[in-house]
Amino acid sequence: MNLSGQPQLTKQNLMKPLQNYGIKCMSMGFLVDSGSPIVWRGLMVMSAIEKLLRQVAWGPLDYLVIDMPPGTGDVHLSISQNIPITGAIIVTTPQDLALSDARKGAEMFRKVDVPILGIVQNMSVFSCPQCGHETHVFGRGGAERLAEECRLDFLGDVPLDVKIREHSDDGSPVVVSLQHGQQAKIYLEIAKRVVEKLPEANKSI
Repeated sequence: MNLSGQPQLTKQNLMKPLQNYGIKCMSMGFLVDSGSPIVWRGLMVMSAIEKLLRQVAWGPLDYLVIDMPPGTGDVHLSISQNIPITGAIIVTTPQDLALSDARKGAEMFRKVDVPILGIVQNMSVFSCPQCGHETHVFGRGGAERLAEECRLDFLGDVPLDVKIREHSDDGSPVVVSLQHGQQAKIYLEIAKRVVEKLPEANKSI
């Protein structure tokens, strides 16, 4: 998102989210030195989550999207138990190790009664930019099989694509920088399927 730096504070002592492309963002990465690791567990994790959720001047939002790390740790449980969640999206690559974590994540959300909107398969295939030959670097169709096994909707594939990587590193999302490209179309179609899965009251756009 090409964002960095410390967030400013409002008169109410709330942090102002950093903003680009019309999207408000907040991360613990904005609050610590760029080279400092964040090694927190237990109460420290819950305190950080509370800070990001309750001490930020979010203002009106269409959606609040929380990007969580893989697994089923303190972050996932704290968020699931402390705020109402409309739904979770499981993102996984096709190889067996990642699918195992994704399966555990799906089961965890079910146990805490968080609806699962579906599964997205990341890095599904690499297409050579020179000859167009496709290689399934991490295996083929693993997330689709997992979705069928878990009786979840499969929301789409995101390929292992050089342009996606380049524009992500530059902080210019392909839906902005390559609006009419195939890469942007992939993300927009997945987003449309996610919105269609949301309850009517949450479909603000």
